[in-house]
Amino acid sequence: MIKIISEERKKYLRKIKKEKILVLLTQITLLIGFIAIWEILANYNVIDSFITSQPSRIYETFINLGSNDLLKHIGVTSYETIVGFLLGTTLGILIAIILWWSNFLAKVAEPYLVVLNSLPKVALRTNNNYMGRCWYTSYNSYGYSNIINSNNTRKFKWIYKN
Repeated sequence: MIKIISEERKKYLRKIKKEKILVLLTQITLLIGFIAIWEILANYNVIDSFITSQPSRIYETFINLGSNDLLKHIGVTSYETIVGFLLGTTLGILIAIILWWSNFLAKVAEPYLVVLNSLPKVALRTNNNYMGRCWYTSYNSYGYSNIINSNNTRKFKWIYKN
């Protein structure tokens, strides 16, 4: 089946397409202009390039990081994020289905789920990993470093940077 489009419709579609292209070209021009002005102002010391940097330095740093396995690390982080999200979502859906099917299990689990939901998520991490472990923590602190730790209060070295 062949659809016949009127000339007015074709004209309207061309107008919409031209407008989309014009908007895209204007956006690209504004971006390039902003970056060019930023680079020029940084080169002529109108803006402090130490605070705002400059596009050429950012590009050089990115290329330098790219030669030092940056893409590999980005890939690993993305993979771990996606796998963690999918595992958490799948487990959450399965637990929700089980609780939905079994009224008895839902009633048993309700107070525990309410308590778990009110806890800060940081408090739920396990002690057997080294996340957040600092050089000044004692072996007795199990990886938690805080000001209250008696080992830290005896040596004031933790206050100052080396």
